[in-house]
Amino acid sequence: MAERIYNLLDRIAEESGDSYDEVLAVAERMSKLLFRYTELDDNPPNASELRDEAADLGRALVDAIESAGIVNDRLGQYVRNFFECLELGEEGARISLRAGENPNSLQRPV
Repeated sequence: MAERIYNLLDRIAEESGDSYDEVLAVAERMSKLLFRYTELDDNPPNASELRDEAADLGRALVDAIESAGIVNDRLGQYVRNFFECLELGEEGARISLRAGENPNSLQRPV
């Protein structure tokens, strides 16, 4: 999910002509943090610390998205999915709205 978020933000920046440097920097840090674990079948030994660090980066990303004024339903959905992957689904459902997810989306949890 972190890589999808980065790719979507990069595409949004390219299409809009804006640089969104801060947003892309946080998204890249998120992606790099988690990339090395993508091939593992099980959680790494430091899973809870890794989850906390990833969640902190996710929160910082949403702050940066909000500051940059990026509003995108797909981006909000990816943010929600990211937090769901971290087993923080309730927080993801709340924070995804700040990233632009449509509150009436059929994909949102009830």
